[in-house]
Amino acid sequence: MKNWLYPTLLACLATGFLPASANDDEKALLKKAKKIHEKAFTVDTHADTPMLLSRPGFDVTKENDARATNSKVDYPRMRKGGLDAIFWAVYLGQGPRTPEGHETAKTKALGIFDAIHTTLKNTIAEAELATTPQDALRIGKTGKRVIFIGVENGYPMGHDLSMLKKFYDLGARYMTLCHSSNNDICDSSTDPKGAEYQGLSPLGEQVVAEMNRLGMMIDVSHVSDSTFYDVVRLSKVPIIASHSGAKAICDHPRNLTDDMLKALAKNGGVVQLNLLSDYVKTIPPSPEREAAQKAMLEKWGVKDRRSMMGAMSKLSEDDQKKLRADFMELNKKYPVQLATVKDAVDHIDHIVKLIGIDHVGMGADFDGGGALADCFDVSQYENFTIEFVRRGYSKKDIEKIWSGNFFRVMKAVEKSTPTEMIGK
Repeated sequence: MKNWLYPTLLACLATGFLPASANDDEKALLKKAKKIHEKAFTVDTHADTPMLLSRPGFDVTKENDARATNSKVDYPRMRKGGLDAIFWAVYLGQGPRTPEGHETAKTKALGIFDAIHTTLKNTIAEAELATTPQDALRIGKTGKRVIFIGVENGYPMGHDLSMLKKFYDLGARYMTLCHSSNNDICDSSTDPKGAEYQGLSPLGEQVVAEMNRLGMMIDVSHVSDSTFYDVVRLSKVPIIASHSGAKAICDHPRNLTDDMLKALAKNGGVVQLNLLSDYVKTIPPSPEREAAQKAMLEKWGVKDRRSMMGAMSKLSEDDQKKLRADFMELNKKYPVQLATVKDAVDHIDHIVKLIGIDHVGMGADFDGGGALADCFDVSQYENFTIEFVRRGYSKKDIEKIWSGNFFRVMKAVEKSTPTEMIGK
């Protein structure tokens, strides 16, 4: 098949229209992929959509334009992309590691939990909270979208281990131990200051034990290599990387080396593929864009792009519109080069060849930077199933990637929970 035809076919599949030039084999492949995608229970294990829930004018029940609003997830687009379930992250960037800083972070985190629960209460006809795979499958049968909750960055728990139980009771079923900087729990893979503990801190070791006890999955995305190995050594249950990739395919500190992937498989865990293009493929730098973006963010008093959403919540509605307009103008003048679905599935291929089909899934990081040229938001998720079929993955394989592997880990962690914790 000619290269020019492939993107056209991807675009046409959702509408049911195929150009006359598509051969019979290609039509059969697309039909097979569509059928598999419709039948599979699909889960994305990481999205930062809660940062948008309090944005003036954002409505999760309406189909938002991804490029005009810089949002990648809403219920209509989940349906369009055949995405059944998604984990919404209670995310906080790293702040001051002081009693006051931790208290502020705790208050903000609880506010995000409240925003999620309020949204779900107000949209009960369209979506529902799940805390187990069984919940998810039950809700999915009703036609509703399924929302899980995870916590991204252990910073808001401070030194108070009881906050883990609080997060669990509010519905969180995993916690990413840190974010882009070291915290009091562990070293991060991207802290410019380097390692502080050479892995987990003494508090971090207690966090691992308590999360095991609660039945809360430990997420090693963002952690340093030494932290990863400490967690694997100490955790009595499988762990997850909710939004990461293979370092052999894209050499980024956030991705997992082959040795780490082998250790993850031995642990019984799973790595969920991140779709942030910089983690999928080495993108050539654009000094012009980087300089323009730095100037734009400084104009608004924002440290970096990741913290833009948090900063926006402090601005007036009028200023928020102006900041979004500035960002859209930046993208128009200096377009971001994005990786593709093919590039992303190269990670899946590598992981499967290295450790088998049972340890990989999808965790795009939509609304937190995740975006590909041909999977720009959740509405285009079917393109992945097409590529899986194209590369020879079976229906069973694809079902494992979309939810089977992750749910296996989730059940294993849940099973380890003491009887007195279940249902509480």
